[in-house]
Amino acid sequence: MPLPALTPVVSPTPSSIEAPTGQLPEIVAADCFNVYAREEFSACKPMFGRRDYYKISLLTGSSRYNYATRGVLIDRPALVFSNPLIPYSWEPISEEQGGYLCMFTEEFLIVNDRAASLQESPLFRLGSDPVYLVNETQYADLSYFFRKMLQELNSGYVFQQEVIRNYLNLLIHEALKLQPQACYYQHPNAATRIAALFQGLLERQFPIDSPAHGLKLRTPGDFARQLSVHVNHLNRAVRELTGKPTSVHIAERIIHEAKALLMHTSWSTAEIAYALGFEYPTYFNNFFKKQTGTTPSALRAFFNQSHAAAAPPPSV
Repeated sequence: MPLPALTPVVSPTPSSIEAPTGQLPEIVAADCFNVYAREEFSACKPMFGRRDYYKISLLTGSSRYNYATRGVLIDRPALVFSNPLIPYSWEPISEEQGGYLCMFTEEFLIVNDRAASLQESPLFRLGSDPVYLVNETQYADLSYFFRKMLQELNSGYVFQQEVIRNYLNLLIHEALKLQPQACYYQHPNAATRIAALFQGLLERQFPIDSPAHGLKLRTPGDFARQLSVHVNHLNRAVRELTGKPTSVHIAERIIHEAKALLMHTSWSTAEIAYALGFEYPTYFNNFFKKQTGTTPSALRAFFNQSHAAAAPPPSV
């Protein structure tokens, strides 16, 4: 069946650059895959809200790409990979910006349990070099796969997802043959940027919209590994900027989300616990009581009683 339509959401994170300079047009997309020509967005700065999308961009024109705690000046055609758990921003420098971009979920690309996670791929994993500069011949070869995916997306062919997946895999295999050549630089205000990236990473995990989509980053060590910094360096940067340690920010945000789920969903306490990354419901109960002084079930009962008391009387 043809892939359903989806309008992109422009949602800069706290660590991102300014808002886009123009309105992004509606594009044909899917819940699991999307591809388009970058010319459609001119010099806009798109930041997509879907936090589970991996992205592959084929860029022309001059731009600056900030990835985690590093940055790179792109002044020639380049292939760029973006992991949804690693914050990034893109700043156009030249007026003309061309090429392509495709977005996809891991579930779309990996269709069997034996395949390795994209988080372990040398193109997407933590600590990898996400920018590959390409020559004219390589750009032409890579462009072919983007054009074919774009053509197939608009074809209406009943097996279009399988065809697109094949082209996407071919694109990834061609990329694996390349060698990263970009020269990275460290941001001068590294501590401030690290703290802002931590806050952006933390917020990108919320809201939790399904019990099946649990938190992947729950400890200061998790965030430090994702940002390629030592956990002590992360803690110093966060405390310097906010006055509170990393662990307190994480705990406060988890409690805030837990209260929202208890109030606004019918999920069981166990489902909420798993969604928030707790291995066992008892761990969640103990954590919640330590942070709030009450239990999840007691707080939910209080919410329900307050809602019932505030409801208007039934009409007669």
